[in-house]
Amino acid sequence: MTITQAIIEALESLNGNKMRSGLTVLGIVIGVAAVIAMLAVGNGAQESITGSISSIGTNLLFVFSGSPDGPPGSGPGSGRSGNNDRPLTLGDADAISDPFAAPSVELVAPVIQGSGILAFAGENTTTTISGVTPTYFPVRNMELAEGEPINEEHILGRMSVVVLGPETAIALFGHADGIVGETIRIEGQPFRVIGVLVAKGGGAFGSEDDSAYIPFTTAQARLIKRSARDEVDVIFIQAVTAEAVPQAAEEVSNIIRSRHRTPIGYDDFTVFTQQDFLSTFETITGVLTIFLGGIAGISLLVGGIGIMNIMLVSVTERTREIGLRKALGARKRDILLQFLTESSLLSLIGGIIGILFGWFIAFVVGRVAIATGNNFVPVVGTDAILLSTSFSAVIGLFFGIYPASRAANLEPVEALRYE
Repeated sequence: MTITQAIIEALESLNGNKMRSGLTVLGIVIGVAAVIAMLAVGNGAQESITGSISSIGTNLLFVFSGSPDGPPGSGPGSGRSGNNDRPLTLGDADAISDPFAAPSVELVAPVIQGSGILAFAGENTTTTISGVTPTYFPVRNMELAEGEPINEEHILGRMSVVVLGPETAIALFGHADGIVGETIRIEGQPFRVIGVLVAKGGGAFGSEDDSAYIPFTTAQARLIKRSARDEVDVIFIQAVTAEAVPQAAEEVSNIIRSRHRTPIGYDDFTVFTQQDFLSTFETITGVLTIFLGGIAGISLLVGGIGIMNIMLVSVTERTREIGLRKALGARKRDILLQFLTESSLLSLIGGIIGILFGWFIAFVVGRVAIATGNNFVPVVGTDAILLSTSFSAVIGLFFGIYPASRAANLEPVEALRYE
């Protein structure tokens, strides 16, 4: 029996049991579609997160108080140092700004952060409040939709001015435009709105759209208290180029080690780069994608079991037919090829329909995300298509081997006598 004959006979057999074949194919369709859709969602999440991080520049460094291996309560982003660690200070930021000590550093922006209640005309919202210097906005690659950023005059005068993120502005005013000059209250104190940022979405440190920025000196004196007057929570640094980031990180580390006089082999601070964050998030989303794909793969396994079940039923129903074929000269491999072809066709048809259905699900998820204002687009990759198609083909062969082998091993005399 040739392959072409086997395919024709398999199609005729499947066509003779349309309902059964359709339900069997449905199991594979669901499995393949689930794999495609899950991997698309995982890939989309990875691109969305890494895109958000990359959007603020590839030449950024972040310096936090505390070492990752330090005592409890310390560590990146904690805003606290260990019991014997020195916190980051304005003096550290000034030292890093020295072009002779750190020639690879272009801009430095120390920040102190807290949270508070913002209120306007009966509306209020709780958001992150950051005390920043004028260099913060160019370092973080932030643009203003209207108004002006915080400048040296605001810093020197400890002025009560604020730049709002668009989500914060909408929460207070119901819109994000035409609000420059309005006065809001932050923790009960009046602040004049001088600018509104362009929407950017989520970032490595939460949503930059839901935030408020005030002069560093104003935050120090009135809103965000620290144990030491010149203490800062994080220092943002812009290297002269993306290629200079490793050298800038080394220069910054050496400066802070010298100032803090830390023991050899131990740092009471942590320097992160954009690449560090990208690598971390890519690892997390990669594991998530594999996890989602694994869960979806279970559906394929169930579909494969369905194929084996149907093929076993088919062998039982066609026992006399198999006996007659063997009595007329059909070889064992002909019977084996016939049933393997049937199971493979079931799997192949289900795989093709599943790919189309999975792509459609991913498309719908993307449209829903756009409609709800989320910057998230599922990505149907070639790897997902090849993986699911290959897996479904293997499942068709694997779960078809036992029924096909059982059919091929039937004795002609016993098969002809079967009722």
